[in-house]
Amino acid sequence: MARSRRRWGFHELDGRWADRLLVLADIDAGQTVLDVGAGRGVITQRLVRAGHRVIAVELHPGRADRLRHRFGPRVRVIEVDAADLRPPRRPFHVVANPPFATTMGLVRRLVAPGSRLQSATLIVPEHIARRWAEPTAPGADRWRRTFDVSFGPAVPARAFRPPPPRGARVLLIRRIR
Repeated sequence: MARSRRRWGFHELDGRWADRLLVLADIDAGQTVLDVGAGRGVITQRLVRAGHRVIAVELHPGRADRLRHRFGPRVRVIEVDAADLRPPRRPFHVVANPPFATTMGLVRRLVAPGSRLQSATLIVPEHIARRWAEPTAPGADRWRRTFDVSFGPAVPARAFRPPPPRGARVLLIRRIR
């Protein structure tokens, strides 16, 4: 497990911050929502309680098995690397604290042409949030016609276990057309 944390940046989110993420996401019940890097299910649990169709994405086999056991048929658990995730072909939302090492690739996939993403509320490293919210974001000329990207609140180190080495922030992505 220590190897997984080091490689993928596993930083378990505090439940109070998971609650805040759901408030920031503001998604109607019954929607399909991905929790990428679901870990032990702190966000997944809140999404289930809110009445969403949840797809939990978790690479670590032990954590994926625990998610399957904990949530049973209420949650579809996909055991895949977040960097290799293929987004759903139907409209979907993302509420997640993804592995920090995969966030650039994940955001690229979410805003790629043809994506059915409706919204994403993601906790990402501060420097990645800044990069995507700037006017010179990667490929912005392609995706800014479809998505608005903005900053959410900074997330303090004490909101994670173990704390990340750098600051974190909520990144908000919303479909505008």
